[in-house]
Amino acid sequence: MATTSSDSRRRLVIVESPAKAKTIAGYLGEGYDVEASVGHIRDLPQPSELPTDMKKGPFGKFAVDVEHGFEPYYVVDPDKKKKVAELRRLLKDADELYLATDEDREGEAIAWHLLEALQPKVPVHRMVFHEITREALQRALTNTRDLDDRLVDAQETRRILDRLYGYELSPVLWRKIRQGLSAGRVQSVATRLVVERERERMAFRSASYWDLTGTFAPEADAEAQFAARLRSVDGTRVATGGDFDDRGQLKTANLVHLDQPAAVALREALVEAPVQVSSVDEKPYTRRPAAPFTTSTLQQEASRKLRFTARHTMRVAQSLYENGFITYMRTDSTVLSSEALGAARSQAAELYGPEYVPASPRLYASKSKNAQEAHEAVRPAGDRFRTPAQVSGQLRGDDFRLYELIWKRTVASQMADARGSTASVRLQATATDGRVAEFGASGTVITFRGFLAAYEEGRDEQRGEDRDAERRLPAMSVGDALGTRGIEADGHETSPPPRFTEASLVKALEERGIGRPSTYASTISTISDRGYVTTRGNALVPSWLAFAVTRLLEEHFPRLVDYDFTAAMEGDLDKIAGGDQDRVEWLQRFYFGDQQGIEGLKGLADDLDEIDARQVSTVELGEGVVVRVGRYGPYVEVTGDDGQPQRATVPDDIAPDEMTVEKARELLTMSGDEGRTLGDDPVTGHQIVVKAGRYGPYVTELLPEPPPEPEPPADAKPKKKAAKKAAGPKPRTASLFKDMSPESVTLDDALRLLSLPRVVGADPQTGDEITAQNGRYGPYLKKGTDSRSLVAEDQLFTVTLDEALKIYAEPKRRGRAAQPPLKELGPDPVSGGQVSVKDGRFGPYVTDGEVNATLRKDDDPDTITIERAAELLADKRARGPVKKTAKRAPAKKAAAKKTTAKKATTKKTVAKKTTTKKATAER
Repeated sequence: MATTSSDSRRRLVIVESPAKAKTIAGYLGEGYDVEASVGHIRDLPQPSELPTDMKKGPFGKFAVDVEHGFEPYYVVDPDKKKKVAELRRLLKDADELYLATDEDREGEAIAWHLLEALQPKVPVHRMVFHEITREALQRALTNTRDLDDRLVDAQETRRILDRLYGYELSPVLWRKIRQGLSAGRVQSVATRLVVERERERMAFRSASYWDLTGTFAPEADAEAQFAARLRSVDGTRVATGGDFDDRGQLKTANLVHLDQPAAVALREALVEAPVQVSSVDEKPYTRRPAAPFTTSTLQQEASRKLRFTARHTMRVAQSLYENGFITYMRTDSTVLSSEALGAARSQAAELYGPEYVPASPRLYASKSKNAQEAHEAVRPAGDRFRTPAQVSGQLRGDDFRLYELIWKRTVASQMADARGSTASVRLQATATDGRVAEFGASGTVITFRGFLAAYEEGRDEQRGEDRDAERRLPAMSVGDALGTRGIEADGHETSPPPRFTEASLVKALEERGIGRPSTYASTISTISDRGYVTTRGNALVPSWLAFAVTRLLEEHFPRLVDYDFTAAMEGDLDKIAGGDQDRVEWLQRFYFGDQQGIEGLKGLADDLDEIDARQVSTVELGEGVVVRVGRYGPYVEVTGDDGQPQRATVPDDIAPDEMTVEKARELLTMSGDEGRTLGDDPVTGHQIVVKAGRYGPYVTELLPEPPPEPEPPADAKPKKKAAKKAAGPKPRTASLFKDMSPESVTLDDALRLLSLPRVVGADPQTGDEITAQNGRYGPYLKKGTDSRSLVAEDQLFTVTLDEALKIYAEPKRRGRAAQPPLKELGPDPVSGGQVSVKDGRFGPYVTDGEVNATLRKDDDPDTITIERAAELLADKRARGPVKKTAKRAPAKKAAAKKTTAKKATTKKTVAKKTTTKKATAER
């Protein structure tokens, strides 16, 4: 039931988003007009869009007067003028104004800008809440406060700082590297982190090592087999991957480094050796649940478990918050209110049993260096949480999946520890050559699952990670004899440091205290949109462009991309928000420097002659081979014996750590007009070559030069317009298949590729010709305008007319062709349909032919059972079909009006007129 007013007064409530306004209006009812500002209504204009009389004044460079207290000049966004007019109209009929924007720096700044733009004559109340429920809104209405000027100052300082940073440094990148690039306080540091990790991978040299893994069983229980790895030989530890440095050398000399011959010889000497237990070490095991979600940990877990990008996570969370399903999603806090603690504990007891709830509530302290904002952790909304089953009729798809994740984490955070025991055993065997080998194994036995019954936190990839501890070992005692079931010698290569994923990059930024968790999603989006990083699976791969930008900043503006300096800036901004630091004094010191000799931002970019554009855009690979970032993309270059440089384009699919000297020389061999010659086409006589292109290697034919055109007669009159040169025949080209390499491709391979497209036959009903072709998105069949994907590239040469007709007889699917099942599980107990495991566009899933259910992160396609598959299918049926919403027609763009604006005379003056362009050189 909606809240009703006890009098006839009208109250205007302003929030940020229309969805939030709609939800709140449903609770407040009559007497309240709830409207959305749709985010910020004012901002700093681009300097080029300032009024003519201001462009040469103190605001002309940044739209900020740096000489007089860093006074900003704000303008109403052109696309918000209509909204401001509407709010003013509603305000005329209102008796009170409630500013209900979010309770963080951005929300406080939006509220302040609304006050400045609307200039209300009625009482104003700052209304704050962290969840959109009836109870929370009732409390907010009766506990309003004044605007927090300190939060406004902190947001304004951050905005000015980003304007100064971006507008001073971005032009340097334009001049020295490429137009359209940007530098930013957080984005440049985030890019540097990704580039530094790639540099480590490029410098990495793998080392090979061998070890032994034995399978043993107690003589009293021959069925209880377990695996153990060789730990030492004659008391000296055997080297493993973690014992090698990134140069491929052992960190410690006193180790046994097994190669293949030594490992095989030791194996042969141990196969018949008696084995007994030399030690058993058993300890109690306890594991505590993870804290409730903060913004950062929510983004990390959604990336690991749901494969969401940070931006998508925040978009879905925003929708859940605005529709009253979760609390505010921008927070550093791990604190839960007393109501939430009670809700989580009671729900855990109801669903799992009272023994799964500890005697007292769990309290968590934030690990973030700069934790701030007086919010709760991200949790389900309300004083009693709705279970995923209870919201399944209201939420679908990603909304449901993220809500379920938040619900599980919150409930698990108030559950009991997981308990059990860990056991480590050592086994000893004397080889036939007299050497004493020691094998080791460890395992964990969970006797009480505790919070694991509801939720287990995901993990990022770690180097040298040993997950043997997840096993369960049979009962053993010192002196027990064991039977050897087999010993295997295995070879390994050390691995480079793993690339950052979105989850691990967010974690690294937060651990260093760089930026705010609420901005990480936009930061990662920015460095991706700017072309600084691309994704390969979940990994973030830096581009060569990122290498050039990072090197320029490191060598000429090192303080501005220093991790500690950037984190200290964040701490100073927090002090401004807390009232412990004056914003003008801090900006003065940051921009102009101070008396202690610390140089300010002003003037750092003045002397561009010191920056060698060629040098900062060069990455040396060795042996005189370099990668350069040019105007049209990266290329490899080497100076030949004749002193002339030879160049080759770097394909987009080659990551920086894959660009070795050998790979560069291979590209150089295939570059130019010649490429690498494969031979002559026996039919045409044309030379066939393999070349490197931007989109990967390809084969092509070299056509003979056309004969020169005859000279026109001397008395011929010149034509007014030159005739178009007749286009000659185009050479045949074809991309290599994925399993082909430029080094190994043969003339026969090339001729087969150039024979495509292949005519498969004609449809007997329509007479249309069916061809097999290779395209940008893989192999496919084409019949008229109807295309169907093929599963494998080899099918281009083998698919028959009957097979093609069968493919066309199936319903057309979007995306790739249907794949054969990975595994057949048996009949579903509900539908009776045969359940199979398949690989889909978004990962493996189970289906009974009618319902599809995606496997969860912990489900292994190879080991999933029919019981688990039936459970997933039943859960999917309970949620029902995903509702599709009609697409809205694109809004028409209003024509930009060029008008003038009055000069600002006081701090934070509202501009009356402006133009439409936005600044693009900031964070």
